[in-house]
Amino acid sequence: MRVITALLILLALGSAELRKTRSGGGRGRGRGGRGRSGTVKRYAAECKEYSEAGDKYLDCQDRQLTAVATGWPEDISHLLLARNKIQVLRDNTFSQFRNLKSLDLQQNDISMIEEGAFAGLTKLTTLLLQHNRLQVLTEDVLIPMPRLRHLRMYDNPWKCRCELDSLVRHLQVPSHRNLGNYAKCAEPANLRGQKLKKMKADLLCPELQEDNVLKEPEEIPQGPITAKKHPDATTTCRTYMFPKPLLDCRSQDLKNIPADLPSDIVKMDLSKNSIKQLRPKEFVAAKDLKLLNLSSNNIDRIDTAAFAGLLYLRELDLSNNSLHYFQYGVLEDLYFIKKLSLGDNPWTCDYNIHYLIYWLKHHTSVEYSGLVCNSPPEFSGWLVEDYVKTYNAECPKDILLGQTDTAQELTAETEESETEQLPQPLSTHKKFEITRLS
Repeated sequence: MRVITALLILLALGSAELRKTRSGGGRGRGRGGRGRSGTVKRYAAECKEYSEAGDKYLDCQDRQLTAVATGWPEDISHLLLARNKIQVLRDNTFSQFRNLKSLDLQQNDISMIEEGAFAGLTKLTTLLLQHNRLQVLTEDVLIPMPRLRHLRMYDNPWKCRCELDSLVRHLQVPSHRNLGNYAKCAEPANLRGQKLKKMKADLLCPELQEDNVLKEPEEIPQGPITAKKHPDATTTCRTYMFPKPLLDCRSQDLKNIPADLPSDIVKMDLSKNSIKQLRPKEFVAAKDLKLLNLSSNNIDRIDTAAFAGLLYLRELDLSNNSLHYFQYGVLEDLYFIKKLSLGDNPWTCDYNIHYLIYWLKHHTSVEYSGLVCNSPPEFSGWLVEDYVKTYNAECPKDILLGQTDTAQELTAETEESETEQLPQPLSTHKKFEITRLS
């Protein structure tokens, strides 16, 4: 009986194990299949796909991605992968995106790009690689992109040695004027801070020269670094190309307008910093700028010609600063400005404020807001334009007319008295003799 019972128990256990194995295997395959398809769908769902001006965009920014996922639509024109965790770009990473025109890979952790990573991108015109960890790159990486016109690769720790020779020479070709601008050497020490576009390529391989003069210029790099007064825009700020080129310098504790402003930006956000003064011609490089946000700084002075060169500026935000008035001529360079935000400034309603109102009066198409008197106390809370209108309110019209009549009477009396006292002119005329000379 015991033997029969033991056999029955073993059979029951075996049958249960068999069911468990089958069930587990089925669930495993099902979960695995859903896992793979689910991953693709999840990536696709997390990325935003949209169209603009006939081009398709795939926005996969801020997704914690470590690689390009499979299953993404292959007919996109613009792929946005900024602010992810990508470290390496392998060969043929983007080969399925044959219609790609722009590729944004900035603010990742990319430290290596294999030679064929951009294979197949024959239509690519814009490649953004700034704010990564690249040290070495060769010209061969760029060869598969014959239409490349804009390459940004600054704020990378470039090792300016022999391995970088082909890249530097490629960037310095005259027709490649928008490739690699602002990228600088991080090492060796004698080349630190030098721009790849302007450095002498022969310095990359000093060991190949007969006379090794590497030790001579040890103090050269310290000059430009310590002498630089303003922070560099390419390292301090973030640049975004889509939907429009934007330089984002918010909350960077800047005390001055950063140097090396990119020339092709359309929007610039310098809000929430500690800038006190706008000096002449600080925005000249940003000639295409249309929107400039300088709100929430400590600006209390804007020099004449501070906005020189901003021919296309449409919107200017100066709200929440320390402005009391504008110096005469400050706004004369803003030919096409459409909107001025001026709120939350301690505007002083005295004679100095008249220039601003005069300028606005003659530029009626400009929309403005926030012009409220802060001082003196008797005008606090007034609209500045109302203050200017009542500038001569102390002399009412009727009083002025009365004063005019009185003045005319006094003038007439004075003229009469003077006429009586003055001697009359002589009625005789002086004769002149004319002698003719032959």
